[in-house]
Amino acid sequence: MQLDPANLLDELEEHMMKTEEALVNSFHTIRTGKASPSLVENIMVEYYGTPTRLKELAGINAPEPRLLVIQPWDKSALSAVEKAILASNIGITPMNDGTHIKLPIPELSQDRRAALAKQAKGFVEEAKVALRNIRRDGNEAAKKAQKDGVFTEDELKKILDDIQKLTDRYIATLDKELAAKEKELMTV
Repeated sequence: MQLDPANLLDELEEHMMKTEEALVNSFHTIRTGKASPSLVENIMVEYYGTPTRLKELAGINAPEPRLLVIQPWDKSALSAVEKAILASNIGITPMNDGTHIKLPIPELSQDRRAALAKQAKGFVEEAKVALRNIRRDGNEAAKKAQKDGVFTEDELKKILDDIQKLTDRYIATLDKELAAKEKELMTV
């Protein structure tokens, strides 16, 4: 990652924001017992030999709180969509009626809720590793800039401190996101 010393903190914060957005998007793929199109919209379907996102092939609706209805625009893609859902390992068996695919969202057991909470923690740990990598890249860029004469030693110390504060702030945000997701998952 090439970082500009003049805008170092802004660039690092932008990368950290993207990491947080990626975590939130990952959380959308975790089923909470409610029907949500985001649960399946990014499933890849083999459509005429090309991997295609489900949301580009079909309309996805949640007409009831515990039911998803997928209606492919091309009826010939129905079986491919069904296979992709089965292969996606979301834990829901699709029902194909010839024109739609219905996904009844079952009630989550306590064990399943705990497993999903563990999966959410895994997503947060990956995001924290990404934040730490961004911090490391920022620290290296700042030290290189100081070596090149862009920063004085005092400025370097302040920038390294600011980078750590920024990292700590984003890690705290990720922890809040996790706490909210765990609460959502454990609420029956």
